[in-house]
Amino acid sequence: MLESELKIRSLRQLILGSFLLALIPLFVLLWLSQSDIAKLRAYTEKNTDFFVNTSGSMQTLGRIALDIERLTLQHFVLPNDTLKQLNDQTISLFKERLAILCMHNIDSYACASLIEQLDQLGNYSHMSERSIVDAQLASFKSAMETLRGDVDKQIDQAVIEQQMSMSYMQKRQAWLTAVLTFVSLLLILFAAQLIVKPVKKLKDIIQAIANNDNRLPAKSSNSPKELLTVERDLYNLHNRIQQLEKVRMALLRHASHELKTPLASMKEGCALLSDHALGDLNSAQTEVLGLVNKSTERLETLIIKLLDYNSLLQQAEPVYVQIDVSQVFDEAIRDNRLALSQSNRVVDIDIQLSESSIVSDAELFRRIIDNLLSNAIAHGRENTPIKITISQNNHNTFLEVSNQGSPISEDDRATIFEPFKRGHSERNDRVIGAGLGLSIVSDCASLLGGDVTIMEVEGADVCFRVKLKRRENL
Repeated sequence: MLESELKIRSLRQLILGSFLLALIPLFVLLWLSQSDIAKLRAYTEKNTDFFVNTSGSMQTLGRIALDIERLTLQHFVLPNDTLKQLNDQTISLFKERLAILCMHNIDSYACASLIEQLDQLGNYSHMSERSIVDAQLASFKSAMETLRGDVDKQIDQAVIEQQMSMSYMQKRQAWLTAVLTFVSLLLILFAAQLIVKPVKKLKDIIQAIANNDNRLPAKSSNSPKELLTVERDLYNLHNRIQQLEKVRMALLRHASHELKTPLASMKEGCALLSDHALGDLNSAQTEVLGLVNKSTERLETLIIKLLDYNSLLQQAEPVYVQIDVSQVFDEAIRDNRLALSQSNRVVDIDIQLSESSIVSDAELFRRIIDNLLSNAIAHGRENTPIKITISQNNHNTFLEVSNQGSPISEDDRATIFEPFKRGHSERNDRVIGAGLGLSIVSDCASLLGGDVTIMEVEGADVCFRVKLKRRENL
């Protein structure tokens, strides 16, 4: 739904937009990281100021407390107004510093206790004996230690909170990195799909054209203009190929049928001359007549192959039925019995199937067998057997036709399955082939979801293996 709403104008726009789209989570991660770093810096600065100010205040209070103790003892030993005034000023300064320190969430009980002790130290009328002075100073020192302990606890608590805050930010950064990286990957996959989808569409169109499929994928309405141009050109190319294919098929059909009439007249004339219906022939005329007969037979074979090839090209989809392979093999051998007997050949059949039948197109399967058997008879060595083997696995059916004779050269293997391409090995029947037999085998195998290859097997010089897609019994 989202893809259909995106209007993609050009391939450059698509690539640039996809790149920027994939960078969005990374920019968000960078912004959040900078925000967390700024917060952490402010928090650290705040705690640092607290640590420095608190430590400085405690050191100052400690020095003032020593002055208070010293002045209190001096006033007790030598009472005078100067020492009293100086001690009162020192106590007032201590209270001011203490008030500033107590503003930073220091325990109010410790502050109140210390202020109470200071008030008692400022009341000189109660300090008539040394023991009382020492007791007051001891209580003052104890209150100072309590305050120092509270300050240390406050600092430790601030350190712990800072560590917890840093740990939380680290975990948050880790989770944000993981989540935004995952989101970035999803966006990259989505962007890649936007790029790959129209390219895959072009690949499907090219594959359909290569397979001569008339049903091309629907035309795209939302793709980069460069790819839309290529797609439009491919559709035009397909239409042109279809037109040329129709012309070619019509030409083959008409040419083959038109050649049949003069060929029949030629055969009839040759037959009359061979039967001496028009008079006796001398040896030279008989030799020429033999050459004409052979040329006529070759032309007839070529026309039959052309008609067969044309019929194959017109077949769009296979018709799958249950086929008895033994019966098909027997019929093929019976139809080629004369050619087999002339070369003194026998056919060994090896059926390696769990059942005696397979599911395939009967006409296409028979064409494969006829052409492979005809090729083995024509090119195999006389007085040697021809072996036909059929087997299956879970996915495919394999048909192998092997014979002894001249091996197929590497140069011939590259083109032997193309139409009108003949190998360089000599035929036993001295007839020049049309070069369509193995091409028909290849096309039939392709229609049945398979292919044909040349195999190296023990005990044979030539072996053709046809692999067909296996189908379940009907």
